[in-house]
Amino acid sequence: MKRNLLLAAMACVGLSAIHPAQAEDLTGTLKKIKETNTITIGYRESSVPFSYLDDKQKPIGYALDLCYKVVDAVKAKLNLPNLKVGMQPVTSANRIPLMQNGTIDMECGSTTNSVKRQEQVSFGDNYFVTSVKVVVKKNSGINSLSDLNGQPIATTSGTTSVQLIKENEKGSKIDFKTIYGKDHAESFLLVANDRAKAFVMDDILIAGLVANSKDPQDYKFLPEVLHTEPYAIMLRKDDPEFKKVVDDTMVKVMKSGEAEKLYNKWFMSPIPPKGVNLNFPMSPELKEAFAHPTDAGSK
Repeated sequence: MKRNLLLAAMACVGLSAIHPAQAEDLTGTLKKIKETNTITIGYRESSVPFSYLDDKQKPIGYALDLCYKVVDAVKAKLNLPNLKVGMQPVTSANRIPLMQNGTIDMECGSTTNSVKRQEQVSFGDNYFVTSVKVVVKKNSGINSLSDLNGQPIATTSGTTSVQLIKENEKGSKIDFKTIYGKDHAESFLLVANDRAKAFVMDDILIAGLVANSKDPQDYKFLPEVLHTEPYAIMLRKDDPEFKKVVDDTMVKVMKSGEAEKLYNKWFMSPIPPKGVNLNFPMSPELKEAFAHPTDAGSK
């Protein structure tokens, strides 16, 4: 009897040594991926340059390149070299429900990592930091928020970005007239046509509008940052095993310089489909995020 138990124990040890991956007690997303041999990525169709469709309707972008690094890490961890990658388009309205119900395993777009959202989902380490800033024409004579006193300022209907000017020390005592555009493109056009002296919005969204304008060299950002928000890969909540894979991957690409190379590819070089260069240098805030990776959300 004892001899049979000993042989059984030795057999179990042998099997564990031969198949280490099978010995792991996988949970959550990793267990789902292992059982289905598929990882499903949620992507945006028009979040340039983070996650969007090229002229062949293929999802591409900075966020997706980072997510493919995670896919490689999952392949290695689960010993699934032929892991299938499913692609699922998502919107601002359905991205969280599709994450929660298991349709997607990670969302790779331009989703803000906020404390409020962390009540419903989780996030990997932040891979971008967007800043609410003000763009003006270089020949406007405006070099600071204080120079906007008495000037017309454009913003987009339904947004609150212009209110942040009053919350900044340099803008707290100035008066200005707000002109609303129906969308970001129309708001920017108000500045291009000299109906407004400035436009307030997320800097990366402004950068895209400037890059695609008739005369990109005519514009500049004011130095003041009105608010900052981090973007990160969105994950299911309470899944520490998969989150660790994502975080470890982000730390590796950030510390090795790979993330900076990807940044230069998408923000400082011509990108598909039109070959436009956003010419958007890395901010001090993003440099800090790369130097000290964190999943902290904005308030």
